[in-house]
Amino acid sequence: MRIGVIGLGRMGANISRRLMRAGHECVVFDAKAETAAKLGTEGAKPAGSLADVVGALGPSPRAVWVMLPSGKITEDAIAELGKLLGTGDIVIDGGNTFYKDDIRRAKALAPKGIRYIDCGTSGGVWGLERGYCLMIGGEKDAVDHLDPIFAALAPGLGEIPRTTGREGRDARAERGYIHAGPPGAGHFVKMVHNGIEYGLMQAYAEGFDILKGRSADSLPEDERFTLDLGDVAEVWRRGSVVSSWLLDLAASALANDEQLEHFSGFVEDSGEGRWTIDAAVEEAVPANVLAAALFTRFRSRREHTFGEKVLSAMRFGFGGHTEHMLNQK
Repeated sequence: MRIGVIGLGRMGANISRRLMRAGHECVVFDAKAETAAKLGTEGAKPAGSLADVVGALGPSPRAVWVMLPSGKITEDAIAELGKLLGTGDIVIDGGNTFYKDDIRRAKALAPKGIRYIDCGTSGGVWGLERGYCLMIGGEKDAVDHLDPIFAALAPGLGEIPRTTGREGRDARAERGYIHAGPPGAGHFVKMVHNGIEYGLMQAYAEGFDILKGRSADSLPEDERFTLDLGDVAEVWRRGSVVSSWLLDLAASALANDEQLEHFSGFVEDSGEGRWTIDAAVEEAVPANVLAAALFTRFRSRREHTFGEKVLSAMRFGFGGHTEHMLNQK
């Protein structure tokens, strides 16, 4: 198939490469012309504008994959594509868009006959080799039409043991992609996926912090352990119930720099964690772990909060507790 790809950042470029490896043709555009030109040397067809992308795709049904940061840049690109495309054409948003925006966009494009797909895409910079886990929202006919594209991007069965009891169910899930439901459903599933990711990462972070802290001078000498965190992470990868790809990444980082001196501890959030908590509030679903993980990311961006100063002042007021200064001499 031939498909347009808008946005050639860390994921957009590799999505194009994976599709081309599977025999698909990619017409590519990026605000940085040199980025599109570089991909052109690998077999893609560079375009100088969104209009050029649409023109190079040939007759309908045409499909354009938008892989841009959520917000205005994606809104503007899809609005322009809405003017350039026509009946039967398909716009796919593969970025991290808020699912309610997908619902709105699908309704806005429908009178023009343009079909809208939201595709939650997980895999990051490793997706080129590992494949991408895809959570897709949209009308069935549009999703089915692009099945060769989704199948090429997904990991496939691989070596993961098959789940018993799935006989007769949609085989696409085993290959790493699903049609989650109507417009918005794909990004909703991906949003919750990222919220869970926050919680999992926070659990690992706290666990390793406890392991590291066991050598503290404040503990009784016979209860202190100086643990090799790289070895702990490595052994947990092999046969442990807490093994995961996230643990693989932690083990790699600790093997190369056990003190993680090259990291500041300043942790951003890309939006999905906040949206997940918003959804939990709308549904009155308790999400204690996910909320705490999100708030910890906020906390990571400050040395000390005013609230912590209030805590310290109250502790001093009722008990005379003085602040423990780690660097006090």
